Amino acid sequence: MLIGFSFLAMGFVAHYAPEPYKHPLSALAYPVGFMFVIMGRSELFTENTLEPVIPLLHKRDAKTLRQLLRMWGILILGNLIGALVFAWILGRTTMIEPALHPTLLDLARESTGAGFGTTFYKAIFGGWLIALLAWLLASTVDSFAQLFLIWVTTAPISAFHFRHSIAGSVEAFYRTAVGSAGWGEMLGGFVIPALLGNAVGGVLLVALFNYAQVAEEHEEAA
Repeated sequence: MLIGFSFLAMGFVAHYAPEPYKHPLSALAYPVGFMFVIMGRSELFTENTLEPVIPLLHKRDAKTLRQLLRMWGILILGNLIGALVFAWILGRTTMIEPALHPTLLDLARESTGAGFGTTFYKAIFGGWLIALLAWLLASTVDSFAQLFLIWVTTAPISAFHFRHSIAGSVEAFYRTAVGSAGWGEMLGGFVIPALLGNAVGGVLLVALFNYAQVAEEHEEAA
């Protein structure tokens, strides 16, 4: 549910910012939800396309694969339920002032209306950045450094119109909550391709490539 504050922060900034600066300033606000999630030690599916894959690459057995798929399934289901709850509360209650809703709806339409192919492609880069973030966070325990790393790796997702499956699902479910789109359109046109794209970006572009650099060291240590 915390990831929903990225959508809410973007909407707030976009509503009050002058027209030429709406997109860049809202992109700067986008990392808020990720900061809440990561610094609060919650779990995102996209954060777990890196570390859990490393044991599978190292062991390469059916048991590790089953454990990985089980963990992904639980995380995806839990993340999507949280996104749905936040989006429903945001869209169907008096959580925020009514004047913000048109801006939120414009943002949600822009983020979730590209269709399966485009969403999948853009989600690859979103998954790449989030998996890279997990790799970078392991390099420091300093809170300010971690906050900077979160900001510098997640702001580009919004700035360059990449796609994040869980943060974007809040926007997709918000559209269904306010009647702007149907469930089939949002699940088939955004949620599923975004999940697939994030997984490809996280596993292939970070886990496999980065693991390849240290695989020889693991083998020597063994």
